[in-house]
Amino acid sequence: MDRAMRRLRILVLMHPDFLPPDSSDGYTAQEINNWKTEYDVVSTLRAAGHEVRPLGAQEEIRPVREAIEEFKPHVVFTLLEEFHYNVAYDQHIASYLELMKVPYTGCNPRGLILARGKDLSKTLVHHRRIAAPAFAVFPMRRKVKRPKNLALPLIVKALNMDGSFGISQASIVDTDEKLAERVAFIHERVETAAIAEQFIEGRELYVGVLGNNRLRVLPVWELKFGSMGGRRSRHIATEKAKHDTDYQERLGIVDGPAKDLAPEVTARIQRAAKRIYRALGLDGYARIDFRLAADGTPYFIEANPNPEIAKSQEFATAAQHDGLKYRDLLHRILTLGISRAKAGVSLG
Repeated sequence: MDRAMRRLRILVLMHPDFLPPDSSDGYTAQEINNWKTEYDVVSTLRAAGHEVRPLGAQEEIRPVREAIEEFKPHVVFTLLEEFHYNVAYDQHIASYLELMKVPYTGCNPRGLILARGKDLSKTLVHHRRIAAPAFAVFPMRRKVKRPKNLALPLIVKALNMDGSFGISQASIVDTDEKLAERVAFIHERVETAAIAEQFIEGRELYVGVLGNNRLRVLPVWELKFGSMGGRRSRHIATEKAKHDTDYQERLGIVDGPAKDLAPEVTARIQRAAKRIYRALGLDGYARIDFRLAADGTPYFIEANPNPEIAKSQEFATAAQHDGLKYRDLLHRILTLGISRAKAGVSLG
């Protein structure tokens, strides 16, 4: 079905800084890393015969409206993760496209909102009897007092940010003093409320889910930490571990199929991923993150609607491992956006 997809006019929304060149020749790995997703999506869809128009959008909605009116896209492929430099505004772009009655890829506005709040998503998932770490939220300009039932060590994160933003080895705290320091860091540097979660020692697992109503769950993927570790270092997906290609290469940090998992553990994780996806009202495509504790319990960490889909990123490599080539994956994502619009279903 995907191979026979008709020629489409596709408007690809992205951050203006990440508008990709026509060729990646002559660029360093770190430079390519900045716009690899945008480059892979645009070049692959063009090679498949579609008419593709990339558009940088960040500060004004007018260029988006003008491109829709002039180009008349069959579908908008949205790679925007923020608008007006605020990640919480990405749901407004989805809402705007719905108001314009233009099919778009990825998650609906309601799912984006429910997944973004790490406290809200964990609460909803916990009600579905899926294990999630205990946590406390520390709002801005409020005294930091750890609840008695929240045991150390904890990992401190920004409440509403993704991409491991603001996470480093210092994010793991084992005293109340360090907790107060790290919460203050999040408040001052990231300028958002902080969440402190029970730190789960274990394996870092990711599960891709694709679909609106009928869901396809991809193989369980693992972030392997290489030589990261030692007495002072924990195995966590820091900002550097996720995004610094030199650091990844130096320490041997790679992702790949999760090996040595008992079949029943794999099945349990994939079932949980599907239930979480439905509980949070997600559609299109998303990546569900878990930590697998030593006793075999998978703990839900967070849901990432519209995760990175560069060819080299875990969502696309897991799909490839499952027999879904990159071009066919992009076509599937386009089809899901178009079929949602045809169904007239708005979850926003």
